[in-house]
Amino acid sequence: MKKPLTLIAVALLCAACAPAASTGTAPAQSSSASTTPSAPVSLSANSGPQAPGGTIPATIGIAWDQASKDAALDVAENAMTDFARPTLDEKQWANDLARWLTSQATADYSSVDPSNIPASRVTGSATLSVDEANGYGVTAAVPTNAGTYTLQLLRTGKDAPWKVNRLTPPSS
Repeated sequence: MKKPLTLIAVALLCAACAPAASTGTAPAQSSSASTTPSAPVSLSANSGPQAPGGTIPATIGIAWDQASKDAALDVAENAMTDFARPTLDEKQWANDLARWLTSQATADYSSVDPSNIPASRVTGSATLSVDEANGYGVTAAVPTNAGTYTLQLLRTGKDAPWKVNRLTPPSS
């Protein structure tokens, strides 16, 4: 008889400690919330302009040179050549491609089935879209038999190797 009483006492104690449930309706949300900021937006100290005089630094850390451009072109073409092999088995395809990829891209592309890739060969030389103010990244266009792929390449320093972060198929 003591056991059922103990269980009932524990249940009552737990019920007494539990928050009360609301059985009423929730208050209506105001749909007239203000979207106007309370103060002017500025990310600069003392509310000054972002780039006084409208100038920006000539480069962000790394200046471009021909060797950097040549290295980026080489990586873009080699990566696309390894990517555009839809008849290769998945493991070999992923392992070959990984040497050209950032660690994030390696993870992203590790589950791709190469048989779903429409391109099977590179048909021309890569071209770069260089932002002279940013030496850490570049976009390459690589023509294939399925259209022109766009590759985003990144590097962590002037002497660091270029790595492909994203391969974007043709839009059409």
